[in-house]
Amino acid sequence: MRVLLLLSAFLVAVNSQKTFIGDQVLRITVNNEEQLALVSSLQEQEHLNIDFWLEPSKPLLPIDIQVPREHVQSVKALLEFNGVSYSTLIEDLQALMDEEEKEMVLSHHKERNSQTFNYASYHTLDEIYTWMDSFVASSSGLVSKLQIGTTFENRPIYVLRFSTGGVNRPAIWINFGIHAREWISPATSLWFANKLVSEYGKDSSVSSLLNTMDLYLEIVTNPDGYSFTHTNNRMWRKTRSNHAGTSCKGVDPNRNFDANFGGPGASGNACSSTYYGPYVNSEKEVKAIVDFVTNHGNFKSFIDVHSYSQLLMFPYGYTSTKPKDYNELMELSKKSITALASVHGTKYRYGPILTTIYQSSGSSIDWAYDQGIKYAFCFELRDTGRYGFILPANQIIATAEETYVGLMEILDHVRLNPY
Repeated sequence: MRVLLLLSAFLVAVNSQKTFIGDQVLRITVNNEEQLALVSSLQEQEHLNIDFWLEPSKPLLPIDIQVPREHVQSVKALLEFNGVSYSTLIEDLQALMDEEEKEMVLSHHKERNSQTFNYASYHTLDEIYTWMDSFVASSSGLVSKLQIGTTFENRPIYVLRFSTGGVNRPAIWINFGIHAREWISPATSLWFANKLVSEYGKDSSVSSLLNTMDLYLEIVTNPDGYSFTHTNNRMWRKTRSNHAGTSCKGVDPNRNFDANFGGPGASGNACSSTYYGPYVNSEKEVKAIVDFVTNHGNFKSFIDVHSYSQLLMFPYGYTSTKPKDYNELMELSKKSITALASVHGTKYRYGPILTTIYQSSGSSIDWAYDQGIKYAFCFELRDTGRYGFILPANQIIATAEETYVGLMEILDHVRLNPY
């Protein structure tokens, strides 16, 4: 009977979601600027409905695209005709999503029976918000929950504050899940938060950090979008705002900050997944971060955690000009990814956004750095494309463990190098 109930719940969940049966994810490698322009032009052909998982940047760097089933053969033919190399990363996107959904249903069934939160599973927004309350209540006063705003759909935007007291102490900001479909990011944040509490008073690095600085974790930065990925469209990236004069919903919140807003690497097309929005800070989720960080006035580090590609990056994304702290940020990035690799052997690349992944304008860490927050970093977590945004839940803990070590390398440096 329990199996039937679980299957019924699974079928209801699947039937309410947009499906991607037969959609494929292709990895494209272009050899020259002409081929790059050809592949980039696919973004403007809206009838193809191609979703760029990894944006075009420069020759020899990978480009990952999700192609609807009905256009797979024509897109492949176009690439082959023009001598563009490609491989198939995902044969059937829906098959991966079905496995993900089944795992969630089974995991949550076990969780209800054991009454223990399962950090090795993906969770809905409601489950995460419920976890926050119990987590704060059991943290012996080390953690508090702050509401810093509301979303377009009127959901609360929460931040967890880790603090041992004091006024206007130097602070660190880390946000997760700014892009809705990057589920591994919020999942990592939950494990990270629990690890900090469990290690306080035991690990000297954690204790020293929280005894001298405040740490703010935004567990789910894009609540509307994240909720939508669980109920309607697993591949949704943007917010869920609806601005007058546009037929398509949502803005890419990581193109909406005041950092060369509207420049290269962001789209003015409201239907694009990288739409920068009608104006700076148009998204309530972005405005909440900007107001909170600006009003606090003593942030020393700003970290934005994404997936996928296994990268650690720092400013800039909108210009090839090196930041004035380039040498220090490079050295710290190297230390961080070396520490990260020591856990499970996971290899990361590092450097400025523009040269490491692609050009982008309006990003959070570029904004933070321009505000004077020196230690501004962006993590792109696992993997390098085999699963992309549909990273299996059996990789959550390993991802969180290695990310924790990489993050602590940065946080230790921030604590020891005040400015």
